[in-house]
Amino acid sequence: MTLSVWILKIIREPSPLYKKIIVSFLLWTLISLLFKFSSTTIHLSSSDYTNSNFEVLGLNIPSNLQFAGERVPQNDYEIKESLEKEFFNNKSWKSSSLALFVKAQKWFPLIEPILKKEGVPDDFKYVAIIESHLSNVVSPMGAAGFWQLMPVTAQHYGLTVNNGIDERLDVEKSTYVACQHFKDAHAYFDNWTLAAAAYNVGIGGIQNALKKQNTNNYYDLLLNKETGSFIYRILAYKTLLSNPEHFGVKHKIKNTGAFPAFKIVKVDSSITNLKAFAKHINTNEIVLKTFNPWLIGEQLNNPDKKTFQIKIPKNKNLDLSVYFNDVFPKDASIDTTLTIKSLTDTLKIITDTLKK
Repeated sequence: MTLSVWILKIIREPSPLYKKIIVSFLLWTLISLLFKFSSTTIHLSSSDYTNSNFEVLGLNIPSNLQFAGERVPQNDYEIKESLEKEFFNNKSWKSSSLALFVKAQKWFPLIEPILKKEGVPDDFKYVAIIESHLSNVVSPMGAAGFWQLMPVTAQHYGLTVNNGIDERLDVEKSTYVACQHFKDAHAYFDNWTLAAAAYNVGIGGIQNALKKQNTNNYYDLLLNKETGSFIYRILAYKTLLSNPEHFGVKHKIKNTGAFPAFKIVKVDSSITNLKAFAKHINTNEIVLKTFNPWLIGEQLNNPDKKTFQIKIPKNKNLDLSVYFNDVFPKDASIDTTLTIKSLTDTLKIITDTLKK
């Protein structure tokens, strides 16, 4: 006799009411447990995901992955393994993903038009995520800003770096320099993926690896751990920020808006007191340095009469708290900076560029 037949027999038989109530309760409990077990099993065996603490369960890597319009091969076990490592084993997902969405809303609208103007693929904006998490961090080796430029590299491309001025901390100017960096590398390799990898290890480093390993493909190269995972990490963050649903990220994110509108004050002389200057242009020093974090001293020494463009907000009542922590220089940490450039690698880039 089956369980269902037995239950039906008891209910239909003349019997005390309490017995029918007990059997009905047991039947309801059994059905509830079976339904719960069935739902859990389906969830864990699917290709879906959960956003509980940003924990990924059985998530598939997106098909047809591309970087800068160049397809990522996924028919190779080692490539799949590298992708999975960055997509699923990256410890920074939980702690940084929500903060990155907010930062991207603020800074990508400032970075994207520059990339487009310079003819650099939009995907390169994710390099800034890898380098600094969109913050003006300073690494132990001296790289600084959103794009983690070394002083010699910044100066080679025309930025001023001294005791009172560090234009690497100007998001717009440093983005133009990063674009030139990418284009110089692309001129060598005719490949954007290799150009991105060269940003990490230097044009010379990639050239030597390609020659020694007799290939022209990044995905065939055996590189150091940092450079070898560089592109895969970019792809992971690109997927996270451009398609958050793929990672089960469904939290409501407050739209902070793009970087606020500003006007320009041109200065072609020295400023002996920035605090007094800020007051003179009807603002204060905190606002002045939030919009111009490259002013790292208390004065602007300008013996060469170079013209500097100083930004001040059009809206005087602007809440600057959402920008303050991003732009003021701070020491890099493992959580905020994923790569640290060495002086040697940077010099390789400069040497290669000068040769060309």
